[in-house]
Amino acid sequence: MSFAIGLIMVFSLVFGGFVLSGGSMGVVLHALPYEGMMIGGASIGSLVVANSFAVVLGAGKGILTVIKGPKWKTADYSDLLKLMYELTRIYKADGILGLDEHIENPKESAVFQRYPKILKDHFAPELITDSFRMLAMQFDDKYETEDVINRKIKKHHHESMGPVDALTGMADGLPAIGIVAAVLGVIKTMGSIDQPPEILGGMIGGALVGTFLGVFLAYCMVAPIAVRLGQIVDEEGTFYTIIRDIFVAMVADHPPAICVEMGRGNIPSVKQPDFYEVEAAQKELNAA
Repeated sequence: MSFAIGLIMVFSLVFGGFVLSGGSMGVVLHALPYEGMMIGGASIGSLVVANSFAVVLGAGKGILTVIKGPKWKTADYSDLLKLMYELTRIYKADGILGLDEHIENPKESAVFQRYPKILKDHFAPELITDSFRMLAMQFDDKYETEDVINRKIKKHHHESMGPVDALTGMADGLPAIGIVAAVLGVIKTMGSIDQPPEILGGMIGGALVGTFLGVFLAYCMVAPIAVRLGQIVDEEGTFYTIIRDIFVAMVADHPPAICVEMGRGNIPSVKQPDFYEVEAAQKELNAA
């Protein structure tokens, strides 16, 4: 929603102010397809040259992510707390052997199947199952366990930031690419120096559209998208640190309810479920 509101504000105020001040959109619209082709082609081509194919695809998906907003909603954080509560409760009651069917085949686990969105995530189930497998291999030092999980989360976060860095680099290069397009327009104008002033004026105006378009796209479109995508990646990364906090608390031999509360405390405030809501959910799970 905020993405759409921001776009409306940018376009309406920039171009509305231009028109209200007496500017003619005719010159801009006439030059826009050609300048846009040069600037868009050069910037996208540079993006492809500078990054792997996976990062380029990630940048495209990142734009869609910015439009749709963060993946994890308040209900998803509540589901994560419930999932981890169930797993820690089983571990406390039956030991690591009681978790074997859930850890080795999470897609067939009755516990994981109750939380399909988490199960479909590309990283969360793997992080959970790998963490419990460490216990099965007698790797149960809470400090070393936390360090190992942190390394996995850091690796995932670094890979997720690839599209953000790619879009940031694209935004940095767009003003210069706009100047390239403008210089080409000036070259074309100089080749028609024998034309009347009104024609030359239109050609020079069209050339300057390239400079405008490069700066406009850089600072009003691509850079804000990169910043927002970075915020979303950071926020979604919090989801995985909650898994770490609950697991480490469990290894430290805290009761399941305390482990979950430690995780709940690190959920972003705007999406943090209420203490009593979590407590009620745990009572329902215990009754079931």
